[in-house]
Amino acid sequence: MTSRWEPVPATSIGREDRPVGASHSYTLRGQQTRLDVTTRITLAVLALASGVYTYLGVRELLNGTATTVFLGAVIYSSAVSVAIYAFWSYLLRFMPHVRQSGSRGMLYLAMAIGSAMIIAMSSWLNAAALAGSAAIEQHLAVTTEEYQQKLNEAHENALAAQSLLPDIQLASQRFARLSDQEAQSGALTGTAGSGTVVQYLRQMSNQLNGLQSEIAASRAEVSTLFGEGGDRLGAMRQLVSSQGPIAERSNAYAEQAVALSGLITSLQQTSVAPAVRRAAEDLGRTFIAPIADGADADLRSRQSEVVGRVEAAVQGQSAALAGAADEILARPVVEPLRFTPLSAPEAVIRYARDFMPSWAGAISIDLLPAVLIFILCIVQDVIRREEEDEPEAADMSAAELLRALRIQKRLRAADAWEGGDPVPAVAEGDDIVQRNDPGEPTPFPKTRVR
Repeated sequence: MTSRWEPVPATSIGREDRPVGASHSYTLRGQQTRLDVTTRITLAVLALASGVYTYLGVRELLNGTATTVFLGAVIYSSAVSVAIYAFWSYLLRFMPHVRQSGSRGMLYLAMAIGSAMIIAMSSWLNAAALAGSAAIEQHLAVTTEEYQQKLNEAHENALAAQSLLPDIQLASQRFARLSDQEAQSGALTGTAGSGTVVQYLRQMSNQLNGLQSEIAASRAEVSTLFGEGGDRLGAMRQLVSSQGPIAERSNAYAEQAVALSGLITSLQQTSVAPAVRRAAEDLGRTFIAPIADGADADLRSRQSEVVGRVEAAVQGQSAALAGAADEILARPVVEPLRFTPLSAPEAVIRYARDFMPSWAGAISIDLLPAVLIFILCIVQDVIRREEEDEPEAADMSAAELLRALRIQKRLRAADAWEGGDPVPAVAEGDDIVQRNDPGEPTPFPKTRVR
């Protein structure tokens, strides 16, 4: 019967004597080796994903023909993917094995600088790809509210002169009433009839009636312009909330914004406050008082006295209207807005606070390998602490262990030869690491027979 002797696997030699720390470090090294492929695949996928989103973001910034935009975006995104993969690969290979605190600090500094560069060249474009359309819609919505505010301010300024209408009506009615009373009963001069005082009062009433008609006529025009502005705002809000390509909606929105700006300017020009101011000044300045035409001197004296009192009343009314008109004119002029279209990256940066989750996701895609580096550094530190006593032995492979055993055997043979003890001969190419003599004790575990 033929038997073949097979050595026990080297991994089982001295298993009982292996320190617990060495066993833990051996396990950690094994798991680290098994995850090496997973780490590379993960890094490649993250770099590829970042490149895809960078392509979608940078495409919005390039101008030119479709071919030019496509090639430029592809080249830039490819460079970003390669740079991200190479950068994190270098750090994954080197940082866990650096022991000196100064050198590791320099690597941390390099990682911080590289991370900032990655954010500058990729992350904001990733955020634009993730939330670009929503950011442009946000810009359109905010601009719509600004246009609404400007339209309301212009409408209020245009209607402010309408608040003078009741005062003008009362003054006109008062002059007309006094004119009728003077003509019928002589309430002011004591002599009835249509004379100098009646003419003066009717002239003031007619001037105020003309100003009243001008203010009333402007109300209809203001109402029409404000209604058109409301329709424009409704169309703008519909464009913001509707579905479809954001570029087409933004162009249509710009057309509505230009039309609305024109309506706001027209509202500013329909204000009758300047006309009221001029009319109030003319009311007391340009009137030429008629000459008293009474039949006797006493009547003419009373007429002159009444005309003086009426003229003083007209001057007071003129000053009051001028003061009210000045208050309206002192209001700030509403400056029409000018709509500024934004690209997706510009909108994402301007409204970054409203899209923090998108920014967090875009940055995480690029900087997630930093977490893997920290994990590897921690694991490597644990391995080094557990292998402090026998760092070289923990790194030995099975072949190196067999070689070490052969060297040890030869050293023992040399010592025995120097001491004069008989030493069994060891063949030069002998790779058997134990004796197969069952009659003598062996320093190695027994072999198995198949």
